[in-house]
Amino acid sequence: MAVITISRQYGSGGDEIAAKVCEMLGYRSFNKQLMAQVATEVGLSPTEIVDFSEDDYKVHGFLERLFGWGRSSRVAQVGTWTEDVGGTRVREVMELDETQMISFVQSTIQAAYRHGNVVIVGRGGQAILKNMPGVLHVQIQAPMELQSQRIHELENVSLAEARERAIKHDQAAANYLKHFYNINWLDPHLYDLVINTHKLSIDAAAQLITTAINYLPQ
Repeated sequence: MAVITISRQYGSGGDEIAAKVCEMLGYRSFNKQLMAQVATEVGLSPTEIVDFSEDDYKVHGFLERLFGWGRSSRVAQVGTWTEDVGGTRVREVMELDETQMISFVQSTIQAAYRHGNVVIVGRGGQAILKNMPGVLHVQIQAPMELQSQRIHELENVSLAEARERAIKHDQAAANYLKHFYNINWLDPHLYDLVINTHKLSIDAAAQLITTAINYLPQ
């Protein structure tokens, strides 16, 4: 039962490659639905699930600059259901800060690792599961020109806007991983396989990953 973590530059095709790998291997994708399933099975959360990825970090970073929020400020609310002394179900809302959200994501990733056969895209998987047996760490990269072209085509924006989005998104990912895990996300030593999609199609990159998984020491 193996696990694959995929770190990807924005517009590199990483999400599409991850989906293709899941299809080829019959693995599950680590998304909010799987987080809820895993969390429920191991008792990590009563009801509602929070996710906190690089994409969220970009949004919150913008809001902090706009409103002057500090890192300890709340960034999410989670509802839980309890019963009062009379047996009536009551919904309580808890406010979570980044530290609590990161802790939850780490716990669910570790639980998903124990289940195995899952592809984890982003969320610091390469740091959370570093040196764990049965894990293949992959990074998907692409030249900026290719990132911009893909974003231009997929999101119907100008090439200039596409380039700006790629730069901002990748910087947010770098900040997220530096802030929470003190790593440089482009350090090749973090990965077992680094794939540049400049010359490789989505299918070819996915095939490389599915082949590599067979050579992992268990």
